[in-house]
Amino acid sequence: MRRLCLVAILLLLGAGLAACTEAFGVRVDERTFNIEGPPVPGGADAPNRRMAERLCPKGYRVIEKTEHKVDPAIGITTYWTIRCL
Repeated sequence: MRRLCLVAILLLLGAGLAACTEAFGVRVDERTFNIEGPPVPGGADAPNRRMAERLCPKGYRVIEKTEHKVDPAIGITTYWTIRCL
């Protein structure tokens, strides 16, 4: 029983940590989305690009891009507003 609980906790912890490194998108209107990327050192926008390609498989255009640096140790969070083609 104890081993089963430990395995369950490790699986949930792994899933939780993986979710923190993913960008997520919110629909604004029919073809427009806001995407918030995870905090990444250096402000890389690869998580945002992957999310944009999932949301708009036929292509997209970045309408607005902003970056916020909350804590130097954590990294830079990027926010995109995209429109699907």
